[in-house]
Order: sequence, then structure tokens, then C-alpha cells
Amino acid sequence: MILDLKGRLALGESEALLRETITTLATAGDVKVILNCANLNEIDEDGLGFLVVCSTRLHKAGGALKLLNLRKDHLDLIVLARLEGTFDVFTDDISAVNSFFPERAVPSFDVLEYATRQSGGVGPAPVATKLP
Repeated sequence: MILDLKGRLALGESEALLRETITTLATAGDVKVILNCANLNEIDEDGLGFLVVCSTRLHKAGGALKLLNLRKDHLDLIVLARLEGTFDVFTDDISAVNSFFPERAVPSFDVLEYATRQSGGVGPAPVATKLP
């Protein structure tokens, strides 16, 4: 299931709507969820915390949460919160969908490498990498 997020993800109405949607999907057994963040203007600390809650809920139900089309400021917040190993991040929807199928090689955005580059560490530009 791909959910297109729009506007702002923060404590309040947007968080409540996403919580209800994730709960409904998990209850129905639809636990492989991709959040398309292309039209998401802002994620605040509460919104990021809620993404962790969603990921945990889906994982406990046997699924996963994938993030798609994050903006630089969204990635910066993930790095600042030291959550770079928490989420699978993708730059295209086909790769995000294919990531739910273990037999398919999938390019993924390397958030850890992005964090290294942002902190002034040595490393190539963050490009798609093949997962085992």
C-alpha cells in the first residue's frame, strides 16, 4: 500500500489521521506500507516520532514501513535524531515496492552514507546501492 502524504506531519490532526490509517491497514493485515513524502512540506519532531511508532506497529504485525521521496530537510531531521538506521528510504516507487520481495535486487538510498557526508566525513555521493 502506498500512502501519499501531503502538507505537514506533526502532532495533531495529520498525525491522528495517519495513525487511524495505519491502524486500519494493520488490522486488515495490509502491513507492507510505503509513505510517499514527495508532497510533505514539513515533518517535525513529533511527526518523526510517530513514524517510528508506525514502523514498530507494522513490524510487530509482520510488515514494514518504507519511506519514499524524502526531502533534504526530512533526511536532516532523521540524521539529527540519530534514526538513520531505522527506516528504509527510497527515491523511486518501483524500488520501494520491490523491497518487499526478498528475491529482487533493490536500490536503496543510504541514509548512513548521507549522514557521513553531512558531517564532513569522507564518502561518495549517496547513490542507489544493491541490497543482498
